[in-house]
Amino acid sequence: MMVAVIPEGYLLDVESEESSSPEGGVSISAVVGRCLEYIIRVQRGVSAENSWQIVRRYSDFDLLNNSLQISTLSLPLPPKKLIGNMEREFIAERQKGLQAYLDVITTHHILSNCEAVKKFLDPNSYSVNYTEIALQHVSMFFRSEPKWEVVEPLKDIGWRIRKKYFLMKIKNQPKERLVLSWTDLGPDKYLSDKDLQYAVKLLSSCSHPYVYKVTFAIANESSALVIRPFSEKGTLKDLIYKAKPKDPFLKKYCNPKKIQGLELQQIKTYGRQILEVLKFLHEKGFPYGHLHSANVMLDGDTCKLLDLENSLLGLPSFYRSYCSQFRKINTLEGVDVHCFGHLLFEMTYGRPPDTIPVESFPPAPSVFVVSVLESILTCEAMKNGMPTVSRLLQMPLFSDVLLTNSEKPQFKIPTKLKEALKTSKECIEKRLTEEQKLFHQHRRLTRAQSHHGSEEEKKKRKILARKKSKRSAYESGEEHSAKYSNSNNSGSGTSSPLTSPSSPTPPSTAGASSIPPAPPPPPLSPAAPPPPPSTEVPMQPSPRPDVSASRGALLSSIQNFQKGTLKKTQTCDYSAPRIS
Repeated sequence: MMVAVIPEGYLLDVESEESSSPEGGVSISAVVGRCLEYIIRVQRGVSAENSWQIVRRYSDFDLLNNSLQISTLSLPLPPKKLIGNMEREFIAERQKGLQAYLDVITTHHILSNCEAVKKFLDPNSYSVNYTEIALQHVSMFFRSEPKWEVVEPLKDIGWRIRKKYFLMKIKNQPKERLVLSWTDLGPDKYLSDKDLQYAVKLLSSCSHPYVYKVTFAIANESSALVIRPFSEKGTLKDLIYKAKPKDPFLKKYCNPKKIQGLELQQIKTYGRQILEVLKFLHEKGFPYGHLHSANVMLDGDTCKLLDLENSLLGLPSFYRSYCSQFRKINTLEGVDVHCFGHLLFEMTYGRPPDTIPVESFPPAPSVFVVSVLESILTCEAMKNGMPTVSRLLQMPLFSDVLLTNSEKPQFKIPTKLKEALKTSKECIEKRLTEEQKLFHQHRRLTRAQSHHGSEEEKKKRKILARKKSKRSAYESGEEHSAKYSNSNNSGSGTSSPLTSPSSPTPPSTAGASSIPPAPPPPPLSPAAPPPPPSTEVPMQPSPRPDVSASRGALLSSIQNFQKGTLKKTQTCDYSAPRIS
């Protein structure tokens, strides 16, 4: 039985579990005709209570694999076999192969977020056709805003399942192209409907040299719609991966043909611009938390931030699965800095980091780049917490960058809305902290179970068990010898008679018959007179022999034994045959 862990729509981890044992594996549940069926247990988050089972055949795995071929990745799906596919050895081998296949696709950060994988593992939650829902909402919008017109849908250019894109144009400006994005509300939506609608409308008034312009934005109680200018140059991620903006997300970023980072001056300039806009948003009290290279639009040599509305709509971050693992990343400012570390790594090396935290960094264009990365992505940084944006701006990599743009930033947020945004931000951070706590507890429990089941720990327990067994045998031997000694002493005439261990031994008295008994109390007497005191002194019972002393004497006698004190003896040998 294969187990997939899915927190907030993310596939974080995959572990094995056997239906007949707690150790795990792939389990064949039934044979239907000539087709084997596989049971997969899927778990959302770290709670085993939030889990379910699905049944899949090999043909389902094959369909999934075909839908992932657009990524051009070489995935380890076991090959088909038409003859001998019911043999026990083949089934065991197929089980391991399918488990390895699931391990690969669910631990790949981009593949695990794609619609095909989520529908394969959680068909009930992802059975809705979001493209049709998006078209319905867009059509309703066009009824009230007839000046817009759809040119074509931009299929799968993003990574979110519930976010759809359309290429737009204005009827009286047919050459100008725009992008319409429609998205459903997420689990971190804490603003009231009224505050949400007002905040989304306010985005079009935001003016900053490093924020991408919003042409139109509107929200309702279930979704939001935002229109921006379309850029043929694409995003920063398109520049790094040398991709076409209109291509599907899996095709663009899963398996780049050439891995190459940006030049040092580009890294310095783009990094400084992104840090400046993050500092601006943090000072305004506007939560972001959605920084990654595909959310940075390129306008000439200038980086401009996209999707400011995501935090208002309660959408999960692209790197939430990483932030959930580290308890020191507990604020949206810290999330932004951590995401900046991912982006800087991607700009430097042309690819995302293999693991987080990063143990060692490859050679970089400058030691100052590595210095910034070490302050964000290393194990020490995860333990101590993220640096602030102001601290990063003071580091040598960015401090000497001159910004030529003179546009004055403007983004007026009313005081009442600021309070609502502050409350929403606190709720988002609280939910992140609770998720981190559950993940930390689960990781500690997993480590304890792994340590307890290790071979070294098993050997230690065996040694302790042997020592305990020997000690108990020795103590039982001592107890047995003590009882034997007591029984021998009780057989002698000088010892006191045996009594019950629960009652004290009554003292024996000599000449008790010569003492007259106390007279009975007279009738109607309020109290009987006490009997006359005995004049004889009772004999005390003989004390028990000191077992430890006798054993000590025996050991001393054995140690002081001298062979020379023994008398010599003469033996007569009568074993030889006698002839008479």
